[in-house]
Amino acid sequence: MSRGRWQLVNALWLQAGWWLCVLGAQHPLLLWLVPLGIFVHLRLCPAPWAEAKALCRATLAGCMLDSLLGAFGVFTYTAWPLPLWLALLWLVLASGLRHSLAWAGRRFWSGALLGGIGGPLAYLAGARLADVALPLGPLVTALLLAPVWALAFPLLLRLAARP
Repeated sequence: MSRGRWQLVNALWLQAGWWLCVLGAQHPLLLWLVPLGIFVHLRLCPAPWAEAKALCRATLAGCMLDSLLGAFGVFTYTAWPLPLWLALLWLVLASGLRHSLAWAGRRFWSGALLGGIGGPLAYLAGARLADVALPLGPLVTALLLAPVWALAFPLLLRLAARP
């Protein structure tokens, strides 16, 4: 598969995977499609072993971040430390860090801008669809998440890029 086609397939997977995870909070049978998508992703990856390690690193870091945000009361989850759908969502996001999202890691400010805007928007939309409580309200939550994601996203990109 050509590089351009792979980037497009990966970007489409990120969108589909996000929807599967968020809707899977209310319809858990959808969550079974995420491991299948990750399996296909790894089969199509040019370097599957390096990709698997990157997926593990980024997913673990993301789950730790969301667990901390939950512990600090930014979110209220139905499961502790995270619901399954959210852990799987981190796996989906991790699958794009070395591919369709890699452009954002070339310059720190690119990743910071994408993370600072896209992160809070994804959380707010996901919270509404997945019935996650935002005890601080959507505006305060978004304002708190913007700097967190402006720092976290470039770091995630670098963590995933490691061999």
